[in-house]
Amino acid sequence: MLMTKFHVKKDERALLLRRGDFVKVLGAGEYLYFDPLKRLTIEKFSLAKTAFDHKLADYLMKAEPEVVGREFTAVELSATQIALRYENAVLVEVLAPNTRRLYWRGYIDVEFETIDIVSDFAIAPALMPETAALILRGGIKIAGSEGVFVALVPEHSVGLLYVDGKLQSGLLASGLHYFWRYLRDVKVDTVDLRLQALDVAGQEILTKDKVSLRVNLTAGYRFTDVQTAFAKQAKPTEFLYKELQFGLRAAVGTRSLDELLENKSIIDDVVSEHIKRRVSGYGLEVEAVGVKDIILPGEMKTILAKVVEAEKAAQANVIRRREETAATRSLLNTAKVMEDNPVALRLKELETLEKVTEKIDKISVFGGLEGVLKDLVKIRP
Repeated sequence: MLMTKFHVKKDERALLLRRGDFVKVLGAGEYLYFDPLKRLTIEKFSLAKTAFDHKLADYLMKAEPEVVGREFTAVELSATQIALRYENAVLVEVLAPNTRRLYWRGYIDVEFETIDIVSDFAIAPALMPETAALILRGGIKIAGSEGVFVALVPEHSVGLLYVDGKLQSGLLASGLHYFWRYLRDVKVDTVDLRLQALDVAGQEILTKDKVSLRVNLTAGYRFTDVQTAFAKQAKPTEFLYKELQFGLRAAVGTRSLDELLENKSIIDDVVSEHIKRRVSGYGLEVEAVGVKDIILPGEMKTILAKVVEAEKAAQANVIRRREETAATRSLLNTAKVMEDNPVALRLKELETLEKVTEKIDKISVFGGLEGVLKDLVKIRP
C-alpha cells in the first residue's frame, strides 16, 4: 500500500506528476514508486497522435529544454513563417505563423519544412506534391489547409491574381495554382480568351421621326490584352455593353424609320465604327456586330400594313389601266385598218362568224351567205 505502480505501453508515453506538478516523462515500461500519500499520477499519450496538445507544452519548452530535446521535436515559428509537417514522408499539416508546438518522438518519423512567406506567396510545385494536391481538391482536408488558397484556371482561360486587392503582373496559365493565404488576402479571377457573344436585348429607342423601336443587337468580342482590360476597367464586359448601347442609340436616333427599314445594315456599320473606336486601347477586340431584329409597336405594325396594302393596290390599278389602254389602242388600230381596207373588214367578219359558229350545233341561213353577213343571221340551238 505504500507503493504505486504504473505501466506504460510501447506505443505510449506518459507524464509523471506529483500533485499535478511535472516530474518527468516516462517511456515504455513498468514503474514502481514509494508513494504512501498517493500523490503521484500519470497522464498517458498515444504516439500515434504525434502532436503534444497539453497545457504544460509552453512550460516544458521554456523550463525543461533537456526533456524537450530528448522526448519531443519542437516547432517555433515567427510571424512570417509557416511550416509543412510530414509524417513518414507524407504531408499531414500546414502550421500557421506564430505556432509553438511539441511533437512526440516515436515510431512515426516527424519532419518539418519551414518557409518564410514574407514576400513569396506562390507555393512552389515541389512543395505541393501530387498527393497533397489530390487531398486539397478532393475534400479530404489536411490540417491547416485553410491557409492554402487553391485556384483552378480552366482550359482556354487565364487567371488574374489579386493580392490584398492589387493586381499582380503576369497571368496564370490553365491548371491548378497554390498560394499562401497567411498575412494576405488572395483572389483569382478567370478570363475566357475565346470569342464570346454579348447580347444587347430589348433597347427602346426613338427614331429621328419619333417612332419607338425595340432593337436587339449581338456582338462578338474577345480579350486581346487581359491585364490592360482589367487595369482600365473594373468590369470590361459591362463597359463594352454600355458602349454598344450608346452606339445603337446613335445609329437609330439620327435616322428615320424608312431609312432603317430600307437598309438594316446601316445600324451594323454605325455601331461597328463606334465600338471599335471606343474600345481601342482597352484590351478588347470586337470582331462582329449585327442587328438580330427590329420590333415595331403594335399600332405602327397596323399602319405599315395599311401603307403596304395601299401601295400594292395602287400598283395593281396602274397595271390594270396600262393593260386597258394597250387593249383600246390595239382596237383603235384594228378599226383604222378595216376602215381603209374592205378585205380586212371582210376577214374580220368571217373570223367573228367562225368564233360564233364554233359553239352552235345548227344554223339556219336565209338569203345566202351574203344575207348572213349583211342582212340577218338567225341562229337556232
